Amino acid sequence: MIKILTYGEVSNDEIFARVTPTVNVAEIVADIIATVKRDGDRALLAYTEKFDKARLEALAVTPAERAEAMAAVDPAFLTVLRRAADNIRAYHAKQLREGYAIKEADGTVVGQRVIPIDRAGLYVPGGTAAYPSTVLMDSIPAKIAGCKEVVMVTPPLPDGRVNPVILAAAEIAGIDRIFKVGGAQAIAALAFGTESIPRVDKIVGPGNAFVAEAKKQVFGSVSIDMIAGPSEILVVADNTANPVHVAADLLSQAEHDKLASAVLITDSKVLAEAVSAELEKQIPLLSRAEIARASIDNNGKIIVVENLDTAIDVSNELAPEHLELVVADPFRYLEQVRHAGSVFMGHYCPEALGDYLAGPNHTLPTSGTARFFSPLSVDDFVKKMQYTYYTKEAFEGVARDVAYFAAKEGLTAHAKSATVRLDEE
Repeated sequence: MIKILTYGEVSNDEIFARVTPTVNVAEIVADIIATVKRDGDRALLAYTEKFDKARLEALAVTPAERAEAMAAVDPAFLTVLRRAADNIRAYHAKQLREGYAIKEADGTVVGQRVIPIDRAGLYVPGGTAAYPSTVLMDSIPAKIAGCKEVVMVTPPLPDGRVNPVILAAAEIAGIDRIFKVGGAQAIAALAFGTESIPRVDKIVGPGNAFVAEAKKQVFGSVSIDMIAGPSEILVVADNTANPVHVAADLLSQAEHDKLASAVLITDSKVLAEAVSAELEKQIPLLSRAEIARASIDNNGKIIVVENLDTAIDVSNELAPEHLELVVADPFRYLEQVRHAGSVFMGHYCPEALGDYLAGPNHTLPTSGTARFFSPLSVDDFVKKMQYTYYTKEAFEGVARDVAYFAAKEGLTAHAKSATVRLDEE
């Protein structure tokens, strides 16, 4: 049963306790990365047979396989996928930014160009846990940014196929190339390249502990989006909230993983008790009841606070991945929220709406990193390049200042590079 805590009556350590996975896979992942760097495709095929039980002749998904997947998926689901893709495109298109130039009267020009990265790599979990939503969320911003190529890797089923809904989502998103490989070995392939899989400039997408560790280890050779931890939801609710809805929303994240965290903060003790009771009714009805049970019992909590302002303060301290404001006037509190991955407001905006259809991205910072990380966006697939131009006259006006500054730092060659141009006179 979920814990009910009263803020101010228990220690802050208990209020702000966070799930910390203890799996240590660093050495295993390091060995996999080294093997892929050394053996390329041969290593990928061997690992795919070992871990995914699929014996492949080739890693690339063919155009015929993509067409077969589109034909195999329920047309009604294809319609929903297209609707979701349209919403995601519309939302992320607003994130496109342009460069700028500052031109002075003396001919000086300084500016910034915004340039898409050449090649983005997308990791998508596969097998029985197929998430076509991840395909859309992680690839569409890259396409909008203008990446020359978007490459997707995903583990195959034992028969060597890729789950058709994953391929259908990739087709709708316009992903350029797809390869049948998963796990840490897929991250290594994207980071360093093999005979079949091209090296990418950035890797995005969620995965298990091995995938997360691999992303951590290859960072620096390639950029990554973030190191994702267990899923989180925090619901701030007042006495207008429906306990049936709140319990269902908490379970929407609890069913992800036994390490997932589901938290309710409320100023209503009556609601707290009602939600606790409702969780006990709903958990046995879930297809993933065992996972949800473990998550709620071990990591779930209900925190009763004096008022909603305090609730927002506690929320900001926790910096959750998903934050629901299930209150009478959610816009009143939105400006007080400083740290959250994505905020869902009102009584008819469950977190699941954001997972699939609303348009904002569902690849979000976890484990309190919303204090300094942002949701995946078009910005993740561009880089900025700055430039400077001075005329001869403009440079002569500042050269001695440059030299003086350099001398103060003890860098005489820097200073000389400025004064040498004056010496030409």
